[in-house]
Amino acid sequence: MITRTTGLLVAVVALGFVVLTGIWLGTKDISFLETWRVLWHPDGSPDSIIIHDYRVPRTILGLLVGAALGLSGALMQALTRNPLADPGLLGVSLGASSGVVVAIAFVGVSGVLGYVWFAFVGAAIAAVVVYLLGSAGRTLATPERLVLAGAAVTAVLYAFNTAVLLVDPRAFNQFRFWNAGSLAGRDYDVVTALLPFLAVGIALALALARPLNVLALGEEMSRALGANVGRTRIAGAVAVTLLCGAATAAAGPIGFVGLAVPHVARLIVGPDQRWVLPYTLVLSPILLIGSDTLGRVIGSPGEVQVGIVTAFVGAPVFLALCRRRKLSAL
Repeated sequence: MITRTTGLLVAVVALGFVVLTGIWLGTKDISFLETWRVLWHPDGSPDSIIIHDYRVPRTILGLLVGAALGLSGALMQALTRNPLADPGLLGVSLGASSGVVVAIAFVGVSGVLGYVWFAFVGAAIAAVVVYLLGSAGRTLATPERLVLAGAAVTAVLYAFNTAVLLVDPRAFNQFRFWNAGSLAGRDYDVVTALLPFLAVGIALALALARPLNVLALGEEMSRALGANVGRTRIAGAVAVTLLCGAATAAAGPIGFVGLAVPHVARLIVGPDQRWVLPYTLVLSPILLIGSDTLGRVIGSPGEVQVGIVTAFVGAPVFLALCRRRKLSAL
């Protein structure tokens, strides 16, 4: 029987293979031996420039964005105890998108490095509004109420984005490329700017593994065991905002990674968050980088944006999750 540690090591090896494949394959045909040579010995040739200036930073960003989306989805599912929760379904991703729309249309920001701050603010506001709506009245914020609140906030933000973009053709022209969800055109400056936020978010998410296990026992039991439920939820919300805001600012809205991958991790290791989160951290970039590579191969000489590919892959998984009763609770 394969142990959890062995399985995680196998996943890491698989991730390394997918990363190398993402650097090797693309719209320009470069042999594997040539890719391997210029990867370690750059010589300024056209192939070397393609590898080091385009494919390597793109793959590194895929690693970071994939890990961020997967972990944010796992955190949302654990915090709300809703197996169908992810930043997209609860309005956080669209909140980040609305921040980018504001940045483009009203502030005149034109680069990814400027988007990130507005995406953070948009994601944070959306998260706070969804929680306040879900906890309004005398009852607590149940998973069902949070999903309904997320749907309402998503509808309002979508209407806002549409209204702004329809009356501003310049903003629409700039936003439409970002909105498809893509890793193309991002360089090391984007990776460097986002790395601190993603690193803090990932570290915070992994540190919440034990508190999330206690929280799964219920609020009363958690408090009886000495857990600080409020602090755990606040820390989780901060981590989701950092992860989702940075990932959405860098690559645009990419769906289904945060929804599907945590379920795959739980199918492998069970509900223990001490294993679910590390597995999600490794498996999510496999899905994202693999989808990005597939989009470049099938779309050659152009490419299919990674957000479109993950939607085609994730939609059947989402439908399967809805039909499987045993995945309806965490």
